Amino acid sequence: MKVIESASLFRLEEQAGDLGLSQRLDPAWVRANAAPDGTHYLWPVLWHSLSHRPDVPRHVRCELLITLRAGDRVLSLLDVIPDDFTPLPRVTSREEGMQVRRLLDRAPSVREWLLREGEGSGLL
Repeated sequence: MKVIESASLFRLEEQAGDLGLSQRLDPAWVRANAAPDGTHYLWPVLWHSLSHRPDVPRHVRCELLITLRAGDRVLSLLDVIPDDFTPLPRVTSREEGMQVRRLLDRAPSVREWLLREGEGSGLL
């Protein structure tokens, strides 16, 4: 599991968009809603390739736990290329990893959060 700060989250979301990767959020939404000084987490789930697009590198599909400005946490998916994923810092302990895993299991998806907040799902 990787730990990322907001600047890295913004960069990874933008890069996923630039590469046309399937799992990503609108970078403008992330910038508007993610806590600027928040801690976010990436949990690698599977390797993913786009056989119909050989120009796109193989990448890691991750569960993403985003800390929002109000302190809520939401779950999304983010595709990250290995050259960007590998150097990211890891969680510092097994205990931290287990705590984050529990948060991932309970966090609403971004879509669920938007619906609960009355913002609708057309924003993503």
